[in-house]
Amino acid sequence: MFDYGELRLLILAMLSEQPRHGYDLMRGIEERTGGSYTPSPGVIYPTLQWLEDMGYARVADETGSRKNFLVTAEGAAFLVANQAALDSLLVRVSAAGAATPGDGIPERVTRATENLKIALRLRLRRGGLDEPAAEAIASALDAAALAVERS
Repeated sequence: MFDYGELRLLILAMLSEQPRHGYDLMRGIEERTGGSYTPSPGVIYPTLQWLEDMGYARVADETGSRKNFLVTAEGAAFLVANQAALDSLLVRVSAAGAATPGDGIPERVTRATENLKIALRLRLRRGGLDEPAAEAIASALDAAALAVERS
């Protein structure tokens, strides 16, 4: 869903709206994308650490085990410098969030998409992905993408 650096940009924009902790960011991104993408803690927390290391975000306060982050002046300047990219990203994320089954997407398409995501996630979790297996999976995904584009 996101190209390189876009998730960082989205998280930084969300932090500029209000201080947030990791779980709040995960939930917020899931809501913005209409459930089509939910970042894992393994994605969110390293990204927050990167933003903090770059000086774009800092810990505002700690509530129990949760750290609330907010954007710094450097982070706000980064957002201004990347406003065009952010605007484009927000339009794309908003469109993804607006595409729900109630908006004319047949339920069978939504079901099939979810089945594919689950199957891929389970297969990758199982491990032992040698080169022939990786090639077979990539070929199947490429073929599915081509079929969708042509329909």
